[in-house]
Amino acid sequence: MLSAQNLTLPSRLHDVSLTLGPGEVTAILGPNGAGKSTLLACLAGLLVPTQGTVALSGTPLVQFPPRTRARRIGYLPQSPEVAWDVHVETLVRLGRLPWQGAPLHRPHTSPAEDDAATAEALAAMDLEAFRHRPLSRLSGGERARALAARVLAGRPQWLLADEPLANLDLAHAAALVARLKAQAHEGRGVVLVLHDLATAMNHAARVIVLANGAVAADGPPETALTAELIENIWGVPARWLGEPGARALALG
Repeated sequence: MLSAQNLTLPSRLHDVSLTLGPGEVTAILGPNGAGKSTLLACLAGLLVPTQGTVALSGTPLVQFPPRTRARRIGYLPQSPEVAWDVHVETLVRLGRLPWQGAPLHRPHTSPAEDDAATAEALAAMDLEAFRHRPLSRLSGGERARALAARVLAGRPQWLLADEPLANLDLAHAAALVARLKAQAHEGRGVVLVLHDLATAMNHAARVIVLANGAVAADGPPETALTAELIENIWGVPARWLGEPGARALALG
């Protein structure tokens, strides 16, 4: 379980509490400035709240050594930065670093395991043909897929991604959603910050809506994303069209 209790950061989060379970996709939604990215960074252990605690399986996250935390939680930020123009395969293989141990420490992996995890992540993101291509020669969407593959290569228990679909075309966005759902079906916890309410409605098991740094709704998408709540939070009239699992959102 990944839990947050009474998380507070001045002007960003206000007494947010939630408990996330493995084996499902959770979507965090809300308008710009609602606190979505801040909450995700707290869950990843990258931001420490001024009040409250984040715990993994009952142990406060701050008590985990960084490498142990990195093996259990994979985090994909909204705007990842890469300092060197490495090849795609090299970038993806960096996702294995938490398993390889620091100098003088026993590694938690083998070269064969690293090769298999890297190959699996490249295939999942449809990047085999790009494995020897430098990042500078990728499109924005291809680069986004490579960065997502780096996180998948770590095989973490929890996958936290901030707007992972933002730069993907329709086909690759659908493929990534399918891959993330498959990760959840394998028992991992998947938490996504999204702006696409229809994707959350059709593919998330749980939706958390933030507004002004506080939880405005939390539950199955059908109950958390009502037309009334959408108008109250986003300020636009809306209605859902279509059947469950294939819903479209009509505005106005």
